[in-house]
Amino acid sequence: MNAALKRFRIVAWIVGTFLILLMFVAMPLKYLAHDDTMVSVISPIHGLCYMVYLVLAFHLAQQAGWKFWPQTVGLMLGGTVPIASFFVERWAHRRILEEHPQAADPKVRTEEAV
Repeated sequence: MNAALKRFRIVAWIVGTFLILLMFVAMPLKYLAHDDTMVSVISPIHGLCYMVYLVLAFHLAQQAGWKFWPQTVGLMLGGTVPIASFFVERWAHRRILEEHPQAADPKVRTEEAV
């Protein structure tokens, strides 16, 4: 669970950062300055990172034993709204530490496929 939580947290921050860049920098440049260079660069990066985010979110929810609705779906949708992934990451981290206190100690290893 430790590794799954750490991977999810890192990717959640990456997805959130790229989505903010896309929505608040690249899109205004595209429509106000008629320059779509940043959109063509940032958009595919965010798309790829979001696919990784979906897989890691699903894996984390499965390891935590969460129901598909609403916990897993909410976790997976966190990367679709600007800044939401930061809040969802924080929520998931707190909830996992409440439900699985052993996840707080990086020295504790459970039988987990990496």
